[in-house]
Amino acid sequence: MGSYPFTAIVGQPELKLSLLLCVTDPTIGGVMVMGHRGTGKSTAVRALAALLPPMAVVRGCPYHCDPAAPSPLCPHCAKQPDPFPSHQMAVPVVDLPLGATEDRVVGALDIERALVEGVQAFAPGLLARANRGFLYIDEVNLLEDHLVDLLLDVAASGINVVEREGLSVRHPARFVLVGSGNPEEGDLRPQLLDRFGLHAQITTIEDVAERIEIVRRRRAFDADPQAFIDHWEPTQARMRERLAAAKAALPAVILTDAAIVMAARLCVALAVDGHRGEITLCRAAVALAALEGREAATATDVKRVASLTLRHRLRKDPLESSGDDARIRRALQELPA
Repeated sequence: MGSYPFTAIVGQPELKLSLLLCVTDPTIGGVMVMGHRGTGKSTAVRALAALLPPMAVVRGCPYHCDPAAPSPLCPHCAKQPDPFPSHQMAVPVVDLPLGATEDRVVGALDIERALVEGVQAFAPGLLARANRGFLYIDEVNLLEDHLVDLLLDVAASGINVVEREGLSVRHPARFVLVGSGNPEEGDLRPQLLDRFGLHAQITTIEDVAERIEIVRRRRAFDADPQAFIDHWEPTQARMRERLAAAKAALPAVILTDAAIVMAARLCVALAVDGHRGEITLCRAAVALAALEGREAATATDVKRVASLTLRHRLRKDPLESSGDDARIRRALQELPA
């Protein structure tokens, strides 16, 4: 059975926009999705992969290297003759289970080969499977902090380094990291939250008409998944074209001086620590312009992605009664246009 179509998801504009921005520009740094249970978080992530065209990979490569430009770090492709045999595969969406051990995530010594053949060999982990795709962590706020830290380091560098049991392995691990969680179960430490590019807040839909539509679409999908997918295919195809055009246009989109000034002033006004805030603001603004088919990102684009980019970077002030979004809106109103 195919996945539920991305374009059939009712509401949740923040969730959908944040995922589309990260696909358009993976350097944004992934997205943290916080919301109540049953609000479509995991459905949206898994549906996103169906919007992306199949990718060419080197046959037999556990890291899904691109045959046109295999990674120089790949232990498999370094031993292969050129040209590389290849085939097509769907963009991987890898789920990281809550109880996963570090060995399962990063990879470890291949015990079977060590016992049977007497050789030291590396057994790739989940990070290898996620290369050139998505790594999805449900309930990331319940994951051990050291694992979250490790994942964020690898996501930022694109390289997984394993040093253990006499093994020393480096392999490519470029993926879009998507974490989701329920705010009632606690939040990530601020130092870890800051490492996610975007932070989408998902709420239970209150509009009765939209809730009715959610039930109708889900029942139609459950009754005949293929017919439902076929019905939504024209809309999916248009979204695929839009994403492909945005990715192709991204390098040519101009980041205007006004956009940079707005990003910097906003981060100063909100006392955002470090400089990830304005850098990510500018990347998200450029991705938004590309997604909407415009040639330049302006101060208006920065304002539109401000909440997604900054709400998780604000210092928590116990004397501040308004929420993070209200603080961002107030700062935007007080800044000169």
